[in-house]
Amino acid sequence: MPVERLLKDDATEEKGERARMASFVGAMAIADLVKTTLGPKGMDKILQSTGRGRNITVTNDGATILKSLHIDNPAAKVLVDISKVQDDEVGDGTTSVVVLAGELLREAEKLVSMKIHPMTIIAGYRMAVECARDALLRKAMDNKQDSEKFRSDLMNIAMTTLSSKILSQDKEYFARLAVDAVLRLKGSTNLEAIQILKKPGGSLGDSFLDEGFILDKKIGIGQPKRIENANILVANTAMDTDKVKIYGARVRVDSMSKVAEIEAAEKQKMREKVQKIIAHGINCFINRQLIYNFPEELFADAGILAIEHADFEGIERLALVTGGEIA
Repeated sequence: MPVERLLKDDATEEKGERARMASFVGAMAIADLVKTTLGPKGMDKILQSTGRGRNITVTNDGATILKSLHIDNPAAKVLVDISKVQDDEVGDGTTSVVVLAGELLREAEKLVSMKIHPMTIIAGYRMAVECARDALLRKAMDNKQDSEKFRSDLMNIAMTTLSSKILSQDKEYFARLAVDAVLRLKGSTNLEAIQILKKPGGSLGDSFLDEGFILDKKIGIGQPKRIENANILVANTAMDTDKVKIYGARVRVDSMSKVAEIEAAEKQKMREKVQKIIAHGINCFINRQLIYNFPEELFADAGILAIEHADFEGIERLALVTGGEIA
């Protein structure tokens, strides 16, 4: 009985020495590709997409180049993943990581060809990592105590990072924005606390860091636009039942006046709900859901600022900032 064929017709199989060679070659090809973008004489790459529209990108940012490549060599894929992780964790040094890994593989290939076992080579690399880390720790400086020095260190780091990015013309301006934002976290590493709002139009120089918390929403009609010493109620409640909305149920009435009565009852229910909300002594009501015109009107009469449709992330963050709870 013939053995079922596992591989498809166009599959290729590589074993032992050849498979190892293919891994080395693929990884080195990736390293050589991004290597030329480094340094003062670094060149840009022109990337053309294979999809419809044939978009063309010109860039010298290693992460962008590697993200755009279609690769089927497993070792090369690992290098691309290294650059992605570096970009997510540190935000810089994507190309350098790939070039370093590529060079390590290039040296490893020479050792493998001398018949040294890969595990022995890896053990050697692990020892080298320890040495390198110790050397770096000995050289490290910490200016945390001196706030001026600490700030200038952060500025230098930020400017170095931005010099290879799109913002390189305004790097000082954006470095200051980034440093101010990070210093405001007072040592916390939770970057979720920094909210970035993107607005189309305007120039890069229009970007600014604002004090406090911004909720990018419109205020209801006829309500106060500015409040000092606000008492805020952050809520996730339905404020849209002042019109008859009956789902999946049948109501039989014998005249239009009965419909009007139901509507009046709905309105009354809404009015009571709004009065309960106002009774808390608030002057700012922020709701995750819709607020219909009638309750909006009632809030306006009471001089309360009401915001509807504040996204879930918005109200979560607002509750965090104000130390309140979502009602």
